[in-house]
Amino acid sequence: MATPTRRPLPLLTTKQVSALKPELASVIEYRKSGLSVNHIVGCPLDCGYCVRHLYGNFEMKVPRALMTDEEAVAALTGHRYFRPHRTPLQIFNRATDPMLPVVKPHTFNVLRLLDEQGLTNHVLVITRWRVEPEDCTILNSFRNIKLTVLVTHSGIDDQRIEPVDSAIAAASLRTLYAHAERYRTVHYWRPIVPGLNDTSAHLHRARELAEHAHATVFTGLFFRDQIATYYESHGIPMPYEDTARRKIMPEESEQRILSLFHNPADAEAPYGPLFRKTSCAVAYAHGEADYNGHYGVRELCDICPSAQLGLCADAWKAPDLAEVTAEARELGAIGAVEVDERAIIVEGLDEQPRYYLQHGYGYQCHDRAKPHHHRRHGRSDIGWPAPKES
Repeated sequence: MATPTRRPLPLLTTKQVSALKPELASVIEYRKSGLSVNHIVGCPLDCGYCVRHLYGNFEMKVPRALMTDEEAVAALTGHRYFRPHRTPLQIFNRATDPMLPVVKPHTFNVLRLLDEQGLTNHVLVITRWRVEPEDCTILNSFRNIKLTVLVTHSGIDDQRIEPVDSAIAAASLRTLYAHAERYRTVHYWRPIVPGLNDTSAHLHRARELAEHAHATVFTGLFFRDQIATYYESHGIPMPYEDTARRKIMPEESEQRILSLFHNPADAEAPYGPLFRKTSCAVAYAHGEADYNGHYGVRELCDICPSAQLGLCADAWKAPDLAEVTAEARELGAIGAVEVDERAIIVEGLDEQPRYYLQHGYGYQCHDRAKPHHHRRHGRSDIGWPAPKES
C-alpha cells in the first residue's frame, strides 16, 4: 500500500540543527520501551506536561525534519544498540505527534522502510491525534513488523494543561480497534494526576474506553523541573510539591484504579488486560512475553492474566553472570555486576546501555545508585510510604 502523497517536510539547515539542544539534534535515543527515532521536531498540540519541555523545543509549533526518512532509518538500523528482530523500536515519541497531518506521511514511510527490510521487531507509535479508517488500512498493510499504536488519553479537562480535546483520542482509539487486523492498539491512559483527572467519572470513562483496545496501560505524571517551571509561569496549580526523576503514580490512585477494574468472577484475568508497564501491554497484545523482563519484579504481575504470566515465566531466565559482566564492562560498567532474582545490577551505565542489556537478556537491568523500591515499580516515591530501612 502506497503511503500518502504529501510534500516532505522542509529540512532544517545545518545552522538550525546546530542551534538545537544536542539531545534533540541526536535523532536516535534508547528509551525503556525501545530504540527511538525522532528526526522530526515540532508540535502544535501544547500539552503542558509534554516531554518536549526537557528538550527545549516546546515552543517549536511547526514540525520540521532534521534529515530524510531514509537517512533516519539507516541511522536507526545502523545504531550500535540495534538488534534485528529483537530491539523494540519507537517512532516520533519525544518531539512531535506521529499522526499530525504533516507528520503522518513520514510515519507511514518509516514503517514501510522498516517493514520492507523484513524486520520483525516490535514498533511502537504513540499518538493523541486523529486516526481515520484510511490510516488503519495503511497500518494493516505492513507484513513483518509487530506494530502497536498506543493512543494517549488522559481525560484532562483543564485546557491550560491539555488544550487538545480528549474526545479526539477516544475516537481514534475506537477507530483503531474496530479496524485492527495486523496491528494492535493499546489504550495509553496517562498521565493520571490526583485531583485533576481521577474523579469517579474520569475513571469510569477510562474503564469504558478499555473495551476498545487490545490492552490498557495506566501511568502517572512525568513531573520534571522544566515542566514545573512551565506550570508556574502559566499560573497552573502544581500537582505535587516536588518534582521527580521518575513518573509519579500515588498508591491511593493505583488502588482506586485496580478496584474499578477488578472482576473476581474472572479467575483467569481478574483485572482484564490491564497493565502497569507499557511493554507488558504491548507484549500481551501480540501474545508474547514481556521484552523488558518485568516478570522478575513479581509484585508487578499480580494483576496480569494467568495466560500472560505463563508466557513470561517460560521466557524469563536469569543471564549468566560471567557473560553479562563481560558485556556490561564492554559498555563501560564499573564496580561489581550482580544478577539477583529481580534484575541485573550495574554501576556506571546510563539508561541507554542499561536498556540495551535489558532488551538483550529479557531481564531487568537497574542502576545500583537508583534502586527500585518494592511495590513502587520503578516509579517515584512520592505518594507512597517511605521505604523501610534494610
